[in-house]
Amino acid sequence: MPAKLTFFPVGNGDMALIKLDNKQTILVDINIRAAADDPDDDNYDVAQDLKGRLSRDDKGRLYVDAFLLSHPDSDHVTGLMTHFHLGPPEDFPEGDEDLILIREMWSSPIVFRRASTQHTLCDEAKAWASEARRRVKLFREKGLAGTGSGDRILILGEDKDGKTDDLTDILVKQDELLTAADRVKAGQFEGRLLAPMYVDENDEELIEVLEKNNSSAIVRFSIAADGVADPCRFLTGGDADVSIWDRLWQRHKDNNKDWLSYDVMETPHHCSWRTLSHDRWSELGEKVKVSEDARNALSQTRAGAIIVASCKPIKKDDDNPPHERAKREYVSITSAERFICTTEYADEHDGPVEFNITGVGTSKQLGLTPKKAAAIAGVSKVTTTTREHG
Repeated sequence: MPAKLTFFPVGNGDMALIKLDNKQTILVDINIRAAADDPDDDNYDVAQDLKGRLSRDDKGRLYVDAFLLSHPDSDHVTGLMTHFHLGPPEDFPEGDEDLILIREMWSSPIVFRRASTQHTLCDEAKAWASEARRRVKLFREKGLAGTGSGDRILILGEDKDGKTDDLTDILVKQDELLTAADRVKAGQFEGRLLAPMYVDENDEELIEVLEKNNSSAIVRFSIAADGVADPCRFLTGGDADVSIWDRLWQRHKDNNKDWLSYDVMETPHHCSWRTLSHDRWSELGEKVKVSEDARNALSQTRAGAIIVASCKPIKKDDDNPPHERAKREYVSITSAERFICTTEYADEHDGPVEFNITGVGTSKQLGLTPKKAAAIAGVSKVTTTTREHG
């Protein structure tokens, strides 16, 4: 089976699953609303869909190998307490076939510290933070060798005042690579950690702009398939807004802009206008200007790139997110056929947006599953994009 990348229809929220060639899974955010669990509700049952894609361990437990939480807003963590086991793996309820074990958490310490001073965390974000602290405490007590699946955590980004200095073995710094899920390093992927940004306490300007949303983890994945190292690049950025993308472009444009390149990108903050501009639509309307730096950061496409907006249907009104003016900008980066809104797609096709990732020799091939690719492209055969590697 090919590697897969799936975007679930969760309204204004994020929920994506990477399934690697070796069957390992990386989950990026969740927004499993109560309506989706109600059999009498029309919302797509993303929980059952997700569980149907996961494997079970030798104890019969469903699991994800890694769970990346971009930041602790409710629309990125809803459903955690209902559908996932929190606590020591030995306390997993015996015979429970519905709970999911998180073998390894990927979490930033920065979002919780900033959130605690400026924002109120929802109960599920608090539960995530509590579980993350449990796993860090266990690592400090037992070290790397003493923590197994279900107790593991990676810390994404450095914290201030040396708070993460003793976590070297589980710390991924900005610009470094994630190369293993649940410590299985099998050459299946690389994830470049682009943010959260390390903040020097003397950098008052950066401290001022780095609010909760701007502390989102931004990762550019390179996903392997069929023995090919880099057939698909996936860029995900939580709710990071224009100020962060501005800074990322300034940081990388001269030497590392390829780190921002992608075949599939999930629009930050659910196709929000605030990702692309410092101007307020409510004040200027069509006179608003797109930030050149942010647009550059978000438009490093490879041939045939597709942009996915995980949001409710996009309408031409003042609602934000999603925003129709932002959609127009993303369409200008790719094309109308290569911009997909998850909810609009699910309304028409009753399912998530899926990509099969394969590698054939030195070629790159990326396409939607046959039925859905044909439906989106409006043609009778599958439309894929192929690019020769040099």
